[in-house]
Amino acid sequence: MANPLGKSRDTENPYAKFEIRVPDIGTIEHCILKTYKLPENEGEYATWYTAGRSEATGGSWEFGDMYKADFEEHHTLTYASPEFQKAYPKLMLNMMTGISA
Repeated sequence: MANPLGKSRDTENPYAKFEIRVPDIGTIEHCILKTYKLPENEGEYATWYTAGRSEATGGSWEFGDMYKADFEEHHTLTYASPEFQKAYPKLMLNMMTGISA
C-alpha cells in the first residue's frame, strides 16, 4: 500500500499544521509537508518533512525533517487535512483529549 501522505505538498496546502509557544522566541508554526512511512510502519524515531516559521525566522519558512514525537508531545494541532485525519486517528483523538500518544 502506498503512503497517502508520501507526496510532498507546499506550505499553502499542508497535510497538517501545528503550533508551539517557545519562551523568548514566540509562537512557531509548523506545516507537515510529507511523511516518509505509513503510520503503522513508523517507529520511535519516525520523521516528517516540515516547514517552520516564526518571528525568529523573519516570517520566512525553514524546511527540514523533525521527529514525529516532537509534535505528539509538545505541539498543538491547529489544522488537519482529511488525509491526515484518516491516517492518524489515534493522534487526532489524543490531541483533542490532551493525552500523550
